[in-house]
Amino acid sequence: MKLPINVTVNGETWPLDVEPNEILLDVLRNRVGAKGAKIGCERGDCGTCTILLDGRSVRSCLMLAVEADGHEITTIEGIPDNGVLSALQDLFISHNSFQCGFCAPGIVLGAHELLRDNPNPSRYDVQHALAGNLCRCTGYEPIIDAVLEAAGEDRS
Repeated sequence: MKLPINVTVNGETWPLDVEPNEILLDVLRNRVGAKGAKIGCERGDCGTCTILLDGRSVRSCLMLAVEADGHEITTIEGIPDNGVLSALQDLFISHNSFQCGFCAPGIVLGAHELLRDNPNPSRYDVQHALAGNLCRCTGYEPIIDAVLEAAGEDRS
């Protein structure tokens, strides 16, 4: 038995009929077309499926689609403004923060959330905010440096 839900994804409302056990990550990728949230560990450990739900980071692999009914979802596709990368995204590029890019969507969303809530984070604040996002390529330093520079001060 499918259940009707309405979610707003990156500013667009989506009326959907979902199974009671359907995972939000699958709905976003397969029904909405928001492929930026990646399928990683499927246990909430790696952060590749991170989205913002009403502005807060959540692991979409751990959430049922029915739980998102009536909520605002932002995926990595919703961060650029009219196709223009944010200043933070530009800094990630200039710092060569990502190599394979698999972790990038979750880290970018987590960093946006951090800077929105704490525009002047310390290095520890950045490390703590992004601790649930695993990256096997960069060693994290270029990621942290980009976030700190986006905050207005290079503290490396």
